Amino acid sequence: MEIRFVYMTAGNMDEASQIAKTLVQRRLAACVNIIDGIRSVYEWKGTLQEEREVVMIAKTHADCLPDLVEAVKDMHSYDCPCIVGLDVHDGNNAFLDWIKAQVGPASLTKD
Repeated sequence: MEIRFVYMTAGNMDEASQIAKTLVQRRLAACVNIIDGIRSVYEWKGTLQEEREVVMIAKTHADCLPDLVEAVKDMHSYDCPCIVGLDVHDGNNAFLDWIKAQVGPASLTKD
């Protein structure tokens, strides 16, 4: 099972918290870190923007990524939300095993 960290942004803490809780409750992510207070500078529809945003980093596996992306898009207030899956190649095996145990349909049958 291939582990993915999914980098996402949201417009505020309430939105980020709701997305994070839903992803964990649906077993689409084992954990979601929420980092408040970032500033993003970007061009949107021809105008330079600078906004306060919140970063989320979800821990999941490749099999759940398509459903995670669709769930976030359904809940998100942005027209084009940032949702980017990043491969995890190495790390603390106990932590990576925990992610595998927490995410996906198989985890729902465990006591």
